[in-house]
Amino acid sequence: MERPGFEQAAGGAAADEAARRVVEDGFAVLHGAVPRELVAELRATALRCMDALGVASGGNRFLGLRTRRLFNLLARDRLFEQVPLFAPVLEVVERVLDRECLLSSLTAVEIGPGESAQPIHCDDGSIGLPKPHAPIGCTAIWALTDFSGENGGTRVVPGSHLRERGPRRGDAPETLATEMRAGSVLVYHGSLWHGGGANATQAARIAIICNYCAGFLRQEECQLLALPRERVAAFPPRLQRLVGYGTYRGLLGHVDQQDPATFVDPEARTDMVWRRIRG
Repeated sequence: MERPGFEQAAGGAAADEAARRVVEDGFAVLHGAVPRELVAELRATALRCMDALGVASGGNRFLGLRTRRLFNLLARDRLFEQVPLFAPVLEVVERVLDRECLLSSLTAVEIGPGESAQPIHCDDGSIGLPKPHAPIGCTAIWALTDFSGENGGTRVVPGSHLRERGPRRGDAPETLATEMRAGSVLVYHGSLWHGGGANATQAARIAIICNYCAGFLRQEECQLLALPRERVAAFPPRLQRLVGYGTYRGLLGHVDQQDPATFVDPEARTDMVWRRIRG
């Protein structure tokens, strides 16, 4: 991919620049952001969980006939809790969306040898808003193996998030294959046209897809039902809010005027909108 990366982006000017590229170009690559030890542990754990659960390949071209996907990672192993909270990525996402964003889904993907290219799509295609629009979703693809044009590296259509529509069946736009080493992260706008590439190699391409959305949207995975409350109670407070145990601007998501954060932490500090209203 012929564009500069952002080595070990962790807040400040580097995160500002990465977020700017996501908003203007549709994507940015954080090269070498994830420590090698964590990459290896995530890769091994994802494959172990897939094997233990008997995860099979998808049943169509979109899911992949030679691609395995493990959804709802936070329910599989405590290790995956590090992914949504990983500061070098989250700080970019928060600049694209805002600090009250939510975790929409967390999925491990293994694209096997011989897989064909995934149809081009955009992640916010199910949301009926006129395009282009302000970012309401932001996705981070963690490379747990090297990404290349030969092994299924994600293909992107630069600038496509600014088009007046999403991709349609039969569209064949020119794409750019993501080239990045394991430990790098591709961050992109939810309206960006993209798709997994064909894997013409003899090795699998493995990644984790961490999908964030604006705090006022419904999440792709229903985290409140997918995760037992006792498990969420053991999460760090920031992750509790990311999965939905909180409100947006002190209002959206309340329960009888209470912040859901108190359901997993009675001592949680909350700021409900009614406290700010002055008659």
